[in-house]
Parts: sequence; C-alpha cells; structure tokens
Amino acid sequence: MCYSAQIWADYKKFTRQFGAILSIGDFTRIFWERREGGSPKIPKAIELAFAEPRDEFEVPVKQMIDEAREAELARIDERIAIQQEKIAEAEAALQKRVTKKSQEIIRVANNRIAAERVKADKLRRTEPAEDDDRIWPGDYTLVMVVENGRKVVKPMRYQCRLPGWTVADEKTKPGTYNARRDSLKSVWKRLYGYNHGIMVATHFYESVARHDYEQRALADGERPKSMELEFTPQTGEPLYIPVLWYAWTDGVEELLSCAAITDNPKTEVLWEDQRQFDF
Repeated sequence: MCYSAQIWADYKKFTRQFGAILSIGDFTRIFWERREGGSPKIPKAIELAFAEPRDEFEVPVKQMIDEAREAELARIDERIAIQQEKIAEAEAALQKRVTKKSQEIIRVANNRIAAERVKADKLRRTEPAEDDDRIWPGDYTLVMVVENGRKVVKPMRYQCRLPGWTVADEKTKPGTYNARRDSLKSVWKRLYGYNHGIMVATHFYESVARHDYEQRALADGERPKSMELEFTPQTGEPLYIPVLWYAWTDGVEELLSCAAITDNPKTEVLWEDQRQFDF
C-alpha cells in the first residue's frame, strides 16, 4: 500500500508530455484558501512551478501564491509575538522566584518560536530542495483528468472524501488515499468507471513492519518496529498511477480529492529494487 510518493509536481511536465492544460480556477482556489487562513497542504514544488508565469492565465495563480505567503508570514509573526510575550512574563516571574513552571513556559515558548521560524524560512525559500515534491496522505498532488475532450491538470488532495461523506466521516475513515482493487465495485462504486485520472510519480514508499520484511515472527519480548521501503522503477521511467477522484462540496466548501488504485503487489516486487529506512 503506497503511503507516500515523489510526484510530478511541475504542471509543465504534463503540458510537454501530454499536451494537458491547467485548471487555473482550481489552482487559484487552493492558494486563496491558504491566504484566508486555511491549511491546504501544498507541496513546495507545486508552488515553485509558478515562479515565472508563462502567460496571463498563470499570473493570477502566482499572485495568489504571493498573497498567501505574505498572509501566512504575518500570522507567523503574530504567533511569535505571543510566545515572546509569554517568555517576557515568565522571565519577570523568575526574577521574583525561580519555579519549574516559569522555566517550562520559557522552554516551550522558545521551541514554538523556533518551529515558526522554520516555517517562515520555508515560505521565503525560492530554491528547490530535496523532498519538495514528496507527498503523504492529506497533501495535495497533481492529477490529470479528461474534461470535455481535453486533458486537464488539477490539484487534488491525496485522500479522497467520498460522495455523501462529511468532514467528520473522513476523520473516522482516514484510509481513503488508496482505493483497493477488490473494493472498487463496492466502496468506490460511485466513482469507479466515472471519475478516473492519472497521477505521475518517480518514487513511491511503503511502510512495513521489520519482522514482516524479514519474513519472521516477533521474538519473545520484541516490539514491532516500522521501516520504510523506497521503490524506483528499474527503467528509470515515471510511474503512471491510476486514481479515482471526486469534486466534493457541501454548498460552501469545495474539495477536489483523489485515491490511488492499488492491488497487492507480487512478492518479487515487494522485495526488489528498494532502499531501507528505519524509523
């Protein structure tokens, strides 16, 4: 089961390879949500692809990205200021009496300030970095669909909110980033055969138990330990991953989301061409 992947995050690759066009409105909307204080998880690589708009249609997307960045930086400054006030109050209290409570307030506040500054540095960064194009469930990815006879690239969340679901429903069923082949005609019957698309990846990752990977039982007293496997196609070509997708709305909120169609891989696929990472 694919839980993470490195994707084609630059829409221009879809344009060159398939002649696809952009769904400008959908890209603008997700960055508008970010500007307004929402929290769509958009990989940095998707954002950087719009650094130099190619035409007047892409300019509004770049403008919204810039506005969203500045709005979030302002919110970060506000959050840092709140933590700095807490530090000042705790330091003043320490002048009167040393307490573990005041020391803990300072420690926590400094950690939060450091975390916010890391976020700010990432927002300001304009150069690509490793894993900028890596996604996990809940992150946005790029999906190519066919609309009115044209191939169109849309940003979609990699975790599908199914027809009829509410936000609360998906919190109790968080595994809908994958659509198992054996459930396509049951769980996914309202999408299968209707809403299909393609996501392109260069690597994908599986999380497995180490003892399963080593094909052995747990030893007495041994606790399960997870490890990550990285898979790369032997041919060096990208992986074309079929997805099901849905345009969900409750009349106010809108969400484009998708799930990768998966099957149980063959044993030789599981244990070949991998890199291992313990965590």
